[in-house]
Parts: sequence; structure tokens; C-alpha cells
Amino acid sequence: MVLKAEIHCHIEGAASPDLVVKQAQKYGADVSGFIRDGAFVWDDFTSFLAAYDQSADLFRDEGDYARLAETYLSSLARDGAIYSEFFTSPDHAERAGLSAAAYTAGLAEGMRRARAKTGIESRMIVTGVRHFGVESVEKAARFAARCGEPLVTGFGMAGEERFGDPEDYVRAFEIAREAGLGITVHAGEFGGWESVQSALDHFRPTRIGHGVRAIENPDLVSRIADEGVVLECCPGSNVALRVFESFENHPFPKLRAAGCKVTLNSDDPPYFWTTLKHEYEIAREHFGMDDKALTSVTRTAIEAAYVDKKTKASLLARLDGAKR
Repeated sequence: MVLKAEIHCHIEGAASPDLVVKQAQKYGADVSGFIRDGAFVWDDFTSFLAAYDQSADLFRDEGDYARLAETYLSSLARDGAIYSEFFTSPDHAERAGLSAAAYTAGLAEGMRRARAKTGIESRMIVTGVRHFGVESVEKAARFAARCGEPLVTGFGMAGEERFGDPEDYVRAFEIAREAGLGITVHAGEFGGWESVQSALDHFRPTRIGHGVRAIENPDLVSRIADEGVVLECCPGSNVALRVFESFENHPFPKLRAAGCKVTLNSDDPPYFWTTLKHEYEIAREHFGMDDKALTSVTRTAIEAAYVDKKTKASLLARLDGAKR
């Protein structure tokens, strides 16, 4: 089995339909509008977001979030993952009536349980939601910088890539950078290549969430390769959301051939009928990648991970040991 690592997944979006149904039973909620026959139901980006938000609203206390993190990470470990980095959203927690600190503590408890049970390492990236506005994103950055939870090691921005003036968000990223957090930002999914270039110019991230629309600008692809910026690619998500019509015209192989550092990730796995394991299978089947190439993708993800040097060295040793 090829060992795997993931650095782009939204934790609320990782809740399986079965887990969401259990949460609904706990709170007496009706999920028939967005879960049918054991699967999430949506037909466009708007209805996907609605299903996502309704599911996220069913996680309301620390125990709920601990269960979510433990369940997801344990499932990853069963599929051969040794590392996971996921996005957290204090805004979702606060809408459910939970403080950002309690939300983060619950997730951390689940992460520690999963590690004790399976050996999987994991970290959190706190995200601000771009279309919630500058003040909200800066609030998320301040929380990430000051929360004191050692499993929070990164900061990012998700949400509508085309919203707002990038310059207005620079301070949020500086707050996070000054605190020593890793920096990533969603761009180049629905926002086109311009959103990737803007993110690089204004936020100076080490990674770009998605970034695949960079393929539309050869000069930008060269810049990404030259600067060593890591792309958190999510092929299954991209095809499900029709960013690209099929895996055959997905730019992952071209970006890789151009020297870009690319990784494989599941984004919001059950909504896009995927898993991290399936993303590796997509790469094998549609991108012609063998075990050696897939292991190199895992290595790229671990090398790009927002972890301390000792943990990174340990993960790389596990990866190298598995190849023998």
C-alpha cells in the first residue's frame, strides 16, 4: 500500500453522511432534504454549500467535534494515511453557538485520540472566510495566532476567491506570519489564474489551495515552479464541481510535468464521492502514476506540512521505511 498524506481538507466537509445522520438523531433534526440513500444530495455549487452548512450546523459541542476529528482521521489511517492537515472554521463553530477555543479544543481531543489509536499525525489550519469580510478574516488570524493550541500550525483563507480587494486582507496574513504559522490560501479554483497570481503577490503563501487554474497562464506556472510553491490539488472535487469536465482534461499531469510541486487531497470528500485513497486511485488510473510517483506526491505533502522538524523527519522516515 502506498502511504498517503493530505494537506487540504475542510473538517466540517469531511463528516460522512452516516455521522451526520447520527448527529441529526442526537439533535432531532431532519436531514431528508440533503441526505438520501446514505449520500449527500446537491446539484450545483449553491446547493452544495447549503448541504454543507446544514450538516455543519449539527456539530454543536466539543464532544461532537472530537468525534468528527477522530472518525475522519481514523478512516484516513485505515486507508494508509500517515499525516493529515485540515482546515477549521471558527465562523462555523460560532454560528453553532460554540466558541472558537472550545471548537478547537474539541477537534484537538479527537486528533489526539486518533493518533493514540492509529498513529496518524495531524494538524489544524485555521481559516477565515473571504466573503465574510476583512474584519472576520483578521479575527480568525488573531485567534490562530493566540489560541495556544500546539496542533494549530497554519492559517489560510477560504471562501469566494473573487470577493474583495486582496490588499485589504494582507494584515490578516501578516498577523499569522508573525506568529510563526504556515500560510496557505484558496485560489485558482473558481477565481481563474488571476486569483493565483494575486494570492502570490499579496499574501506570499508557501502553498496554494487548489491553484489548478494557473495552467491558463504559462508564465504563472513557471513562477510557481521556480518559487517552489506547493499546490494543494483536489482532482475529484474539481471534476465534481465542473471546474474541469473530466479527469482527462485536468491539469494535474501538466502542472507536475512543468516542475510544480503538486499534492493529492480530498477537499470535502463525501460531498464529492471521494476519499484520499480514491484521489490516489484517480492519479493512478487517469494520470498514469505508479507507486513511485504516488509516493513522491506523499513526500511533497509531508515536506510542505506545517509541522516541526522532528515530526517531519519522523514522517519522512516512515515513508522511506515503507518503500523497503
